Amino acid sequence: MSQKSSLDRKKFLSDPILVTAVAAIFVFLLLFIVYPLAILLVESIQVDGSISFATFRRIFDMKMFRTAITNTLFLGLLSGIGATLIGFLFAYVDAYVDVGSKFIKKLFDIVALLPVVSPPFVLSLSAILLFGRTGIITRNVFHLNSTNLYGWRGIVLVQVLTFFPVCYLMLKGLLKNIDPSLEEAARNMGASRWKVFVTVTLPLMLPGLGNAFLVSFIESVADFANPMIIGGNYDTLATSIYLQLTGAYDKSGATAMAVVLLVISMGLFVLEKYWLEKKSVATLTGKASRGRTPMKDASVRIPLTTLCVLISIFVLVMYLLVVFGSLFKIWGRDYSLSLKWFKYIFKNKGYRVFTDSIMLSLIASPITAFLSMIIAYLVVKRKFIGKGFMEFVAMLAMAVPGTVLGVGFIRGYNSGVFHTGFLQSLYGTGTILIIVFVVRSLPIGTRSGIAALRQIDKSIEEAAYDIGADSAKVFSTVTLPLIRESFLSGLVTTFVRSITAISAIILLVTPKYLLITVRINEHAEKGNYGIACAYATILILITFAAISLMNKGIEIASRPRPIKDRPAKGDKK
Repeated sequence: MSQKSSLDRKKFLSDPILVTAVAAIFVFLLLFIVYPLAILLVESIQVDGSISFATFRRIFDMKMFRTAITNTLFLGLLSGIGATLIGFLFAYVDAYVDVGSKFIKKLFDIVALLPVVSPPFVLSLSAILLFGRTGIITRNVFHLNSTNLYGWRGIVLVQVLTFFPVCYLMLKGLLKNIDPSLEEAARNMGASRWKVFVTVTLPLMLPGLGNAFLVSFIESVADFANPMIIGGNYDTLATSIYLQLTGAYDKSGATAMAVVLLVISMGLFVLEKYWLEKKSVATLTGKASRGRTPMKDASVRIPLTTLCVLISIFVLVMYLLVVFGSLFKIWGRDYSLSLKWFKYIFKNKGYRVFTDSIMLSLIASPITAFLSMIIAYLVVKRKFIGKGFMEFVAMLAMAVPGTVLGVGFIRGYNSGVFHTGFLQSLYGTGTILIIVFVVRSLPIGTRSGIAALRQIDKSIEEAAYDIGADSAKVFSTVTLPLIRESFLSGLVTTFVRSITAISAIILLVTPKYLLITVRINEHAEKGNYGIACAYATILILITFAAISLMNKGIEIASRPRPIKDRPAKGDKK
């Protein structure tokens, strides 16, 4: 074993391109993921050059901060439970019930796609347009002058509707992998359908349900945009950090708050990744031995399908309401259609808002896609010291809330170790925004690349090495073409995540760059809902077009190339 390890190490060190790639990636990960988080931890316990926990004592003495922690955990609990239950309902209906219509299946797919192509706070705008003080339901239907929407109720509503499609997609595959013979055996022994569900299906799904709940919990804890727009005076950790930094100008207090949020989110991430994920894999292994016969019993099919369809229609209406909100002249008073808000945004630096956002996202996309594929390649195909550390750090950004990362970049490159020189000059530039986009999307691209590379036989690449190709040649001509679908997916996913991001960049963006999501947030806070909806509508169209192009690209890339027969010698051409 040691001889083989020694041989692998010599082989690795003899390839200068491979060594350079590993060194460059370690430098990137250390500078832009590890360092910002480390500087947060160091500065939170450092006062006047000595170690002290005075800052933590000060923020925990603030009633507002203690309330924010309680509120954040409370929201995470409610949103996690709600999103998991609705996601499980959709997954169960999709996998077990004969819905009787391809249109309903398509409707479920659309609902699952919508949160991906839209900014994270679109449903907050819709909820305000429906149930706000001048909303259609509150003002025009019930003639109410007040509403309970602003606060925890509104945040839970939009977070559940935003996160449940993620749970649906996670649980859908798990339910389809359950062998139907297990449930049929219980039915043959006389158990009712409900008894089978409670004693067979549900226990098999518990690790998956726990995983979906924790993912929703983490997303809720890290959410910044929805509490900011619809939360009113209901403080959460993410909004408290932002207000402490931009309102109170308390950098040390914001840093300590960011560390508290980081500890909570990291604890949940470790629990989800290293405990529940293993349990899920151990419980549901392989594929079902055969297809499941969908349930056609009307007593089950009709109520479950109807409930899912009603939820789907409600979600679709909320998204469509954003489009109508951008076309109505004055929301709550004049519902005649007009393009005045679109004309307004393009007269007021609208073109620059879109060009800046698209340009930065387009630059970040190929960098992220290529970097994540290289990391995935090194993790799966190569052996070297620090491989596990590389994989962990690349995935780490998935657990770091955007506001925490933003504070880390501010403290790290404005007043930390690199407060002078080239790295300090990054602060306030478009480059630092691109780096944040890359860091935020790196875990998704890396995970996708690792999954794709594990399906490729080593012998394919070894054949290229045997005929004299170096690592760069093998990666570019053999490996990358084989995982082109994952590469294209990572490319567009990064673009969509970058152009719809807000929590990670709202603390870093300067007037030099105008970004769509920041503009939407500004106008929503001021009550300019028509303008915010106009920006959001165009943003949804941009992201939908990007995903459509990706699907077309993947379709073209996956087509088998025709093999042209060469004419034999002596044959006429």
